[in-house]
Amino acid sequence: MTDYRWRPLREADLDAVAAIAALTFPQHPEDPACFVERLALSPAWCFGLEDEAFTLKGYLIAYPWPLGSIPPLNTLLGSLPEQGDALFLHDLAIHPDAAGSGQGAKVIDELAGKAVEARFTDIALIAVNQTTPFWQRQGFREEAPSAGHSAKLASYGAGARYMRRHLASAIWA
Repeated sequence: MTDYRWRPLREADLDAVAAIAALTFPQHPEDPACFVERLALSPAWCFGLEDEAFTLKGYLIAYPWPLGSIPPLNTLLGSLPEQGDALFLHDLAIHPDAAGSGQGAKVIDELAGKAVEARFTDIALIAVNQTTPFWQRQGFREEAPSAGHSAKLASYGAGARYMRRHLASAIWA
């Protein structure tokens, strides 16, 4: 069995990120510049999955974003909005070689813990490629996006779903 570990994503990983994205999201291509920018804007919320040979086998990219709002696909953001009350999980991709290893669920649990520590109340995402059942098992529920964001959701393709996981906030009281 292969040993994997999640670690902070690095700029040197971005070519491998683009290659994994092309394998896992062929219907949703993104320019490599989008990955570069998102890592630069939000390095604390970007992680890489590596195997024992230090080969990148997956990645997670997230950033603060207003709850209910949908960032445009394959578009540079320029900056993050001041009102980033939720953590937007832009991408979670696992290379086919590591599929089924449980690493997706593992990193979601770790991300949720860090998000609670950082006082985020929610994690939001767009489920594509019939992944809604996976996200539901991770505690996400489908929701309608904020008014005026239906066209952005449609840009993610047929069957795209806006999903949200509310995080426990009792520890902040």
